[in-house]
Amino acid sequence: MLFNSIEFLIFLPVVFLLYWFVFNRNLKLQNFFLLVISYVFYGWWDWRFLLLIFFTSMCSYVFGLQIDKNKRWKRRFYSGLNIAINIGVLGFFKYFDFFIESFIEAFSLVGIHLHARTLAIVLPVGISFYTFQALSYTIDVYNRKVTPTQDIIAFFAYVSFFPQLVAGPIERATHFLPQFFKKRNFNYTQAVDGMRQILWGFFKKVVVADNCATYVDYIFENHEILPASSLIIGGIYFAFQIYGDFSGYSDIAIGTARLFGFNLMRNFNYPYFSRNIAEFWRRWHISLTTWFRDYLYIPLGGSRVSRPKVIRNVIIIFLVSGFWHGANWTYIFWGLLNAIYFLPLILLHKNRKYTNTVAQGRILPNLKESFQMLTTFAITCIAWIFFRADNLPDAIEYLSNIWSKTIFSTPIDSGFMVVIPFILLMLIIEWLNRFKQHGMEISSIKHQAIRWTIYASIVVIIFTWGASQQTFIYFQF
Repeated sequence: MLFNSIEFLIFLPVVFLLYWFVFNRNLKLQNFFLLVISYVFYGWWDWRFLLLIFFTSMCSYVFGLQIDKNKRWKRRFYSGLNIAINIGVLGFFKYFDFFIESFIEAFSLVGIHLHARTLAIVLPVGISFYTFQALSYTIDVYNRKVTPTQDIIAFFAYVSFFPQLVAGPIERATHFLPQFFKKRNFNYTQAVDGMRQILWGFFKKVVVADNCATYVDYIFENHEILPASSLIIGGIYFAFQIYGDFSGYSDIAIGTARLFGFNLMRNFNYPYFSRNIAEFWRRWHISLTTWFRDYLYIPLGGSRVSRPKVIRNVIIIFLVSGFWHGANWTYIFWGLLNAIYFLPLILLHKNRKYTNTVAQGRILPNLKESFQMLTTFAITCIAWIFFRADNLPDAIEYLSNIWSKTIFSTPIDSGFMVVIPFILLMLIIEWLNRFKQHGMEISSIKHQAIRWTIYASIVVIIFTWGASQQTFIYFQF
């Protein structure tokens, strides 16, 4: 079920009313209700894949108990077996066809033509997200950071919680699971702020991202014949499309969770206001980057090892991150390119240089900060071209065509200008609220009439200029 669908607009208020007025007296019954409606939410797409999320949940639940009650090598055995099973399931659905196709192509380069067939496997929506969330539980049990639960209903609800089920944030058991064991009382202030965040998420998704998508799709599909000026616009628009799309989803997910008394971790922290690429990666898809940091980068030694190993660790992290995003060489190259951006900073110990928010105590950034943000945004846009392209040759051709004499020509379709006011509005609002959790956190405005005017204006913009219903980009991951 899509957030930006009529079904969800009916689903959410009905579930909200039942949750607080029918199932609110008994915590276990409330958790069971959450589990049922989460499975309904996920099964709306394809009910057959409910068996897959059930299997992932059951494996992690059972192995978590086994890891806890055993010692030494048995703990390691059960932990490794659970990781192997979950990664194996994820790998089969997500990468089997990719490896077969790459295998065939590799042999064709040396003149050997194989006739193997792919299985045309359908990728289950959100499998990477709920698999990583389930894995974090058993890894934390193994590291004794969390005590395994025997409440199977609460655990299954933790894995399948519908607001963040298909595109995150990827929660940790240490933060999220305990919330299923505490009595939840309706909090009006929390719910209102959740509604504000949902509103802002819809603006970023249907107004900014989906309107950008119209031009991005056209430009990338016709990059061979378009002037360089159009290609530059396509790259910039995709940067705002993917941000509006993914951070918009996260805002809706976090806001919806707050309506039900849950607090999800922050997933985006205004990444396009970053002064270098290290700061960007602390602010972009935070739940995934911290997951890789804690469960892969640090166990490999992090930055507390020799320089060759630091280089190895950084490259591994970004390659795995690229591979996590999809079975395509474009994602792997995107990850490698970001590693190349990142390495000089970590080798020069400048990766933690900017941990504060830009332009503190000032309305506008200074010239140095402005240049840093524009430079970081520019190299990020170059990397996004590889992320968006269908294949590596297309990405390389796209970039090579930018460096042509047509760079100063007039773009073919001048209609692209209609999106610029929405992008600017998003940037202005988020810049003014860059010290807050989300763009619509405007409760500090004392005059209620001003606040409601802002809310009403955003609603009008959504219904007037919101693009047609489109799926979220990260559903494919």
